[in-house]
Amino acid sequence: MAGTHRHNTRHAPERTLRPHARSRREHGERNSPHATPEKRESTIESPKSRTRESPVRREEREGREGREKRASRRNPERSSEHRRRSPEKRRRQDPTSYTSSERSSNPLSLDSLAKLDAYNEKHSRQPQEGEGLLARKEKDRGLERRQLERVASGRVVKDKSKHRRHTEHERGKRRVISGPLAEEGYVRKRGGYMAEDNGKKRFGRRFWLLLVSVVLLLVILIPVGVYVSKKNSGNQDSSGGAPSNDGPDPVNENLKSVNENDIPAPAKNTHLDPFTWYDTTDFNVTYTDETVGGLSVMGLNSAWDDGTQANEYVPALNKKWAYGTMPIRGVNIGGWLSIEPFITPSLFKSYKPNQGIVDEYTLTRELGPQKAAKTLEKHYAKFVQEDDFKQIQAAGFDHVRIAYGYWAVTTYNGDPYVPKISWRYLLRAIEYCRKYGLRVNLDLHALPGSQNGWNHSGRQGAIGWLNGTDGDTNAQRSLDIHTQLSTFFAQPRYKNVIAMYGLANEPKMIALPTSVVLDWETKAAAIVRKSGMQQYLVVGDGFLGLSKWKGQLSDVQNVMLDVHQYTIFNKNQINFPHQKKIQYACQGWTEQMKQSNSVATGFGPTICGEWSQADTDCAVFLNNVNTGSRWEGTLPTSDPTTSVTTPHCPPDSGTCSCEKANADPGTYSDEYKQWLMMYAEAQITSFETGWGWFYWTWVTESAPQWSWKAGLAAGILPKKTWQRDFNCTADVPDFADLPESY
Repeated sequence: MAGTHRHNTRHAPERTLRPHARSRREHGERNSPHATPEKRESTIESPKSRTRESPVRREEREGREGREKRASRRNPERSSEHRRRSPEKRRRQDPTSYTSSERSSNPLSLDSLAKLDAYNEKHSRQPQEGEGLLARKEKDRGLERRQLERVASGRVVKDKSKHRRHTEHERGKRRVISGPLAEEGYVRKRGGYMAEDNGKKRFGRRFWLLLVSVVLLLVILIPVGVYVSKKNSGNQDSSGGAPSNDGPDPVNENLKSVNENDIPAPAKNTHLDPFTWYDTTDFNVTYTDETVGGLSVMGLNSAWDDGTQANEYVPALNKKWAYGTMPIRGVNIGGWLSIEPFITPSLFKSYKPNQGIVDEYTLTRELGPQKAAKTLEKHYAKFVQEDDFKQIQAAGFDHVRIAYGYWAVTTYNGDPYVPKISWRYLLRAIEYCRKYGLRVNLDLHALPGSQNGWNHSGRQGAIGWLNGTDGDTNAQRSLDIHTQLSTFFAQPRYKNVIAMYGLANEPKMIALPTSVVLDWETKAAAIVRKSGMQQYLVVGDGFLGLSKWKGQLSDVQNVMLDVHQYTIFNKNQINFPHQKKIQYACQGWTEQMKQSNSVATGFGPTICGEWSQADTDCAVFLNNVNTGSRWEGTLPTSDPTTSVTTPHCPPDSGTCSCEKANADPGTYSDEYKQWLMMYAEAQITSFETGWGWFYWTWVTESAPQWSWKAGLAAGILPKKTWQRDFNCTADVPDFADLPESY
């Protein structure tokens, strides 16, 4: 009971002592029969005086004692005077400071004390039944109380420190835990009050208001999030690809092997300073100012090995490839070193249509030099890495076409492009190709002034190459760039790994004088040969049609004609039914390739440098940023020959919608997957009647029908490039159960 003391606890078994038994034993010794009456009277307390001191009072008492000690050290005379004050005076100064005897409200008489001693002496020698179990339970409850008191006391101290400027009244409200609630066995916990005995929480009004607010907020946000997610998934393709700048930052451990002070002052904070590079993986970070053809070798390692095979069916790099009899099976790496919006839409989606950010030119101009360099180098480092080349080899490819822009070499006044950083990544990509036995087709995808006016040439709009005010200037700049490039790649280390060298990707010869383009290509070819490169040169058909190239560039040795075959960019072919698209690949394209591939009937060596299994032109930004599609009839242009304002999906096929065309491959029906596989196999068969092919492209962020990597994962492209179940010899099914409009 709260008001009872055992004066003879020294005779009781130690295990029966309740919490605080040590202090009670001391009290018992002072009040035992061996103590003098005066001592007993001065130490006996009333039941009220023996109530446990609350945490708050203990805190205040300890704080006051600390202040007195500090004051005594500063002013010993004042301290001694304070100690000489009478108890009565100190009580008036501080009501909480008084002795145990003064706190007793009902002092016991000597007779009462004697009776109490006799009672305790009797019962201390007669342990009650179950005393051990009760003692243990009492001990556990005491430990729990002390623990809860420490929690409550600590929170009060914390509150006091945090809100020390509050009034005493406010602090009193906050400390109510030390008053009635503490006596009832409650302690303050996060979210409400916890009863010490039964563990139930009692939550305050603020908690319930907060809970209701959170529930209402979730009720509103969850449906909105679901709607936005569905909206986004309906407006863009999904290939499982990630935004080009996603992923962890590189570690750059190799920088530890070099001293930053070894970088000359003129090279610091330039593209030659490895300590400014975002990614140094597999680069040689030892500084050098050596150049070849005016192009830096910084980053290159001195050793290389050309003894690797891409697979068991093709020769190693240092062995001769029998072009014309061994088909090229290659893949493009597009949208990487030369940005193409539909391949990496994440770089463009954050801008509003009225800002006009539609290509690499406007993107880098908007970002500014520093932010553009940081953004694009991060893209270079993350969008394509060594593992991609390893996967390319594993998929059965033996050639890789790498698209890059002229700003890898240089830039000119007024150019916003990021200069020279992509050059380093181009060189590293070539070394990765070498490592996996992959031969390289270097594709200059963007020339000064733009050779076609399309966004993947760097700048969308007017053609400024061989055309317009600066047409001749840009033509000469392009030749100068080839002088530098061919001089660099004529080095012995590139003799085996670089198999093809492209002069200009997709020059728009239907808008440029054919003779002017052919004259420029003849000059460019002479420059390359003069530099010492003997690899095959590659020229584009310029959309003239393969039949128009018979007898052209006959004076140039070792040159290939590159044609890009798509049905979806032709409004007269995009509406072919599924069966007819496969038939056209097997018959139309095959006949064109055979005719062009012979010098007797056409140009001679012919490859398909780009193709895909895309069934529509619905991929986001495929037809330019923030434009529509031929499929839905939402592609108006200023040119009536290319403008499409009525739907061009197959006739009588129902609603022409891009929503299902942009679905994740995991949602494709078995029939549609079968058609996609057959369509790809038909094109492969057709293009291998020429010198071979390059698929466009290896990876995209969100367009699966344009990504071999995504198509392979979805099971809609061959597991190996040489494996196929269809080779155009069997009849093409009518795919009657496959909806033409999805």
